[in-house]
Amino acid sequence: MKWTDTLRIAEELIDRHPDVDPLTVRFTDLHRWVCELDGFDDEPSRSNEKILEAIQMAWIDEAD
Repeated sequence: MKWTDTLRIAEELIDRHPDVDPLTVRFTDLHRWVCELDGFDDEPSRSNEKILEAIQMAWIDEAD
């Protein structure tokens, strides 16, 4: 998985953190959680606020 795999990352986050409201997650925590996902294989430094926002929005959409 790469940073651009927002939907797949969101699905993994839902599975790993089912009781978490994605609107309450700080970007620093989101960044760490994504980097800790099994199968995530991208440089942590390639992330930015726009990418984290896209992941958060996909998480919100998928959680509904």
